[in-house]
Amino acid sequence: MAASSLTFSRLIFSTTASLFAPKTLPSRLSLRAPRPLRLSSTSTISAALSVGDKLPEATFSYLDAEGEVQTTTVSDLTKGKKAVLFAVPGAFTPTCSQKHVPGFVEKSAELRAKGVDTIACISVNDAFVMRAWKEDLKVKDEVLLLSDGNGTFTKAIGCELDLSDKPVGLGVRSRRYALLAEDGVVKLFNLEEGGAFTFSGAQDIIDVL
Repeated sequence: MAASSLTFSRLIFSTTASLFAPKTLPSRLSLRAPRPLRLSSTSTISAALSVGDKLPEATFSYLDAEGEVQTTTVSDLTKGKKAVLFAVPGAFTPTCSQKHVPGFVEKSAELRAKGVDTIACISVNDAFVMRAWKEDLKVKDEVLLLSDGNGTFTKAIGCELDLSDKPVGLGVRSRRYALLAEDGVVKLFNLEEGGAFTFSGAQDIIDVL
């Protein structure tokens, strides 16, 4: 009877230990330090716009020095001009604020010396956000910061970037790109994968002028 009781006790202990023994979490549930937000997408790079195409007409907005909403069009920016248009996924986002826009501001004189008439940054943000961003970056007249608030131009050239799954709620924005147009015709179109920043900077434009 004692041996039977001992065997039963061992069975209970073994079963309990098995049930409550620490288990290794699968790698996908492992606790990790939070990672910085990355503006990227798994989508293949593609766009409705190609070199040789005429830029589609669209209207952008901005705030003037008095804080009044003004508009300008693709034709205003490009007709009879050599224009550089570059887009960012979002105002106040790290790469856009620390590298992309400052790079064009820094190289604006060099771009103009090479015949560029218009340098404009486009973002799917409202005009008020773009004005606040311009002031925060201390941008003067070197670069126009324009709002494509409803994403009309961005959609027309097929450069939407869906960041709805990001925790900060960016929604649908624009892929990062830089293009050179002469009289509205695309001569160079450097389209990045998502929000990557590899070949859409000011120097990349200068190198082909």
